[in-house]
Amino acid sequence: MTTAQTAHLPGAPGHEAHGGNGSHDMGEIQAFGFWLYLMSDLIVFSALFATYVVMAHNYAGGPTPKDLFELPAVLVETMLLLTSSAAYGLAMVAMHKGDLRSVRLGLVAAFALGLGFLVMELAEFHHFIGIGAGPDRSGFLSAFFTLVGTHGLHVTFGLLWIVVMLAQLASKGLTAPVKGRLTRLGMFWHFLDIVWIGVFTVVYLLGVVQ
Repeated sequence: MTTAQTAHLPGAPGHEAHGGNGSHDMGEIQAFGFWLYLMSDLIVFSALFATYVVMAHNYAGGPTPKDLFELPAVLVETMLLLTSSAAYGLAMVAMHKGDLRSVRLGLVAAFALGLGFLVMELAEFHHFIGIGAGPDRSGFLSAFFTLVGTHGLHVTFGLLWIVVMLAQLASKGLTAPVKGRLTRLGMFWHFLDIVWIGVFTVVYLLGVVQ
């Protein structure tokens, strides 16, 4: 049997090297696929931002951003989300150090802060609808609820993903596949930060200033 043939046998050095490269390639493929997903999400949010800008002054005799938005509360929301992202970043640092306990603590903190953001957003929606400023009141409010609500749905999905990762950490530990999923979740969580900065600036800040 030749050396080339034995390299494909289980347990042979060549076989292990081939398996390692396969795992590496699979990780790269998954990362590339996730980047494609994020880019498609970016296109969706770009379309929602464009729609909001077009509809931003279509009040139909209803309330305007100055009548509705309370910047101090929105600033608290923003800080909750950004701090959540920072906590996730610390969890990633701990992951690279192999510190499982700190990874869990970072994820729990990121979840709690993200949940706080989501509760404040839902309270804002509830308040607006309660005073008759629901999504059916005007073009401005339809675009507002669609854009901000879509971001909120993504945050909800991210929170569920964090719960799943906490369960996987408890059952599997810091294995290579778990680390890959944590990395992709981190990309997703930070992406939502970037989108929210756009929402805060375009929707809330410019809405009150104009």
